[in-house]
Amino acid sequence: MQVGLSENFRVSFHMKKGSPKTIYLKDYIPPPYLIDSVSLHFDLDEAATLVRARLMMRRNPAMEAEPDALILDGEQLQLESIKLNGSLLDSQAYKQDSESLTIHHVPSRFELEIVTRIKPQENTSLEGLYKSSGNFCTQCEAEGFRKITYFLDRPDVMAVYTTTLVADKDRYPVLLSNGNLVDSGELDKNRHFATWKDPYPKPSYLFALVAGRLVYQEDVFHTRSGRAVTLRVYVQAHNRDKCDHAIASLRKAMQWDEKTFGLEYDLDMYMIVAVDDFNMGAMENKGLNIFNSKYVLARPETATDDDYMNIEGVIAHEYFHNWTGNRITCRDWFQLSLKEGLTVFRDQEFTADVTSKAVKRIHDVRLLRTYQFAEDGGPMAHPVRPQSYMEINNFYTVTVYEKGAEVVRMYDTLLGREGFKQGMNLYFKRHDGQAVTTDDFAAAMADANHYDLNQFKRWYDQAGTPELTIEGQWQEDTKHYTLRVAQQCPPTPEQEHKEPLLIPLKIGLLGSGGKDMPLRLEGEQRSAGRTRVLSLHGDREQYTFLDVNENPVPSLLRGFSAPVNVHYDYTDDELAFLFAHDSDAFNRWEAGQRLAIKNLERLIDQHQAGETPTLGSEFIDAFERTLNDTTFDSAFIAEALSLPSEAYLAERMEEVDVD
Repeated sequence: MQVGLSENFRVSFHMKKGSPKTIYLKDYIPPPYLIDSVSLHFDLDEAATLVRARLMMRRNPAMEAEPDALILDGEQLQLESIKLNGSLLDSQAYKQDSESLTIHHVPSRFELEIVTRIKPQENTSLEGLYKSSGNFCTQCEAEGFRKITYFLDRPDVMAVYTTTLVADKDRYPVLLSNGNLVDSGELDKNRHFATWKDPYPKPSYLFALVAGRLVYQEDVFHTRSGRAVTLRVYVQAHNRDKCDHAIASLRKAMQWDEKTFGLEYDLDMYMIVAVDDFNMGAMENKGLNIFNSKYVLARPETATDDDYMNIEGVIAHEYFHNWTGNRITCRDWFQLSLKEGLTVFRDQEFTADVTSKAVKRIHDVRLLRTYQFAEDGGPMAHPVRPQSYMEINNFYTVTVYEKGAEVVRMYDTLLGREGFKQGMNLYFKRHDGQAVTTDDFAAAMADANHYDLNQFKRWYDQAGTPELTIEGQWQEDTKHYTLRVAQQCPPTPEQEHKEPLLIPLKIGLLGSGGKDMPLRLEGEQRSAGRTRVLSLHGDREQYTFLDVNENPVPSLLRGFSAPVNVHYDYTDDELAFLFAHDSDAFNRWEAGQRLAIKNLERLIDQHQAGETPTLGSEFIDAFERTLNDTTFDSAFIAEALSLPSEAYLAERMEEVDVD
């Protein structure tokens, strides 16, 4: 699910009625019962909707002690009846309150049939099933399904769903749910039905239902194994002419996932529903994504290039969830970044591959620094995997999404692209159809590469933005160049003391001609490339490079290889040199920004002192060299030559001289 400043996260401040209750990760226990299959029957009506749920349930074999009772989640439900193995239960056999239904005695394996009545048209929470602009629509992440029927509404309970929708044919000609359409037909009194079956187990938060007056645009995608998949984008009639880009983006995402990760779509149909008043940005429900129109629909007369790029990224993000979030989901909501951080990384890589890799990285880091670093440095700082929450909706944050994506990127940096893919393959092989944790993901990466990642996992549990202080020293007599690196992470709420992190520091050394030098660390027999990833483990580390024949200019944290702040005392000449020559696009842009800031602040000081502002020649020369560099794409050159914004400069000043 995503929406917001980057279309990659959702921030919602919502508290349930009653006294807030803190939920702790350390208190997690497996569900006492499991649900193998769910049959849902919705009789959609203007006055009230009748929901019949038939659940095939069994005691969880992982639980040693026998549960005292079956407790199901449920809110704002009118209970009509309960049947256990076909027998109607009387009121003495169960207990209801505002948030649950407790059935006192159940066998180890049983069929439970519950009938509830709900009023979607009065559901102003926009969680569960609600009605807006004449359409029925659902939003079940994180805990909305409990407003549809009584259920074990938690992500580690995965079941196979069959859903039948019945409604008035004129008011609701389109009836959609998860999976494949297995039956449909006409009924008495101008009503009709549609039955959908999703053959893949999923948690309740991925359930979806849409019913209303919609039209669609259709295409067909042929998977690499030769299967024909129907692609449909359903919209309100006035948006019919804005679907082309969404279809093209979906095809591109499907092709990319097959080529990059070998992941093929698994249902007969992939549906996107885009309505003007969907309350979230987008939701990855299995086979039936629901979007707000803003994040899906465009036409050249009214949409900008940025609109087109953002739509492509959002479509891809929700599609990529099919494997990283749906086929493998999170065990509990503390593991939210397992699906969101991983999928954000995947959509970032997709956009980088189909647009400008350098510009995409710059945009992602700019967003991270602006919003996530601020979150890490303020009173709302929290780890990528929080230890507690009172309301899970409040943890759809830039830390979980954007920093979570950076944690995944660091696996890729530490292990290399092939090692990362091997880890992903093992992750899919081990955990397809399961609800798992970030520890399971780390274990797959470690086992596939025989790499110890125990220290690395601190990134999930420690909040705050680490600070790296780096010094470099060249020894002319020995031709050695030594980098000394110190890491420190400032205190954050509830975390005064921080343990050292495993930080991948990607670096290069530039000689006077502007070329990367071959890098051979002390103890190595030969050079191992011109860009190296240094694995920083301790509070202080020292790295000595051999055969460095001249004093180099270090290019540090190439590609922004870790979400940290780097402190290195570059001179203006060194920044100009990097801006003119660095082969790493991100660091070239970074050097240009830092040099521009220094020059702009100097010009401002000169103006305020009554002097004639003069721009240094080193900046102009570096600017010219970047402008004429044919090794980079034009999108990057345009980005590299863009000056820091007035707003950013103003943030650095104690007083702003408006003139």
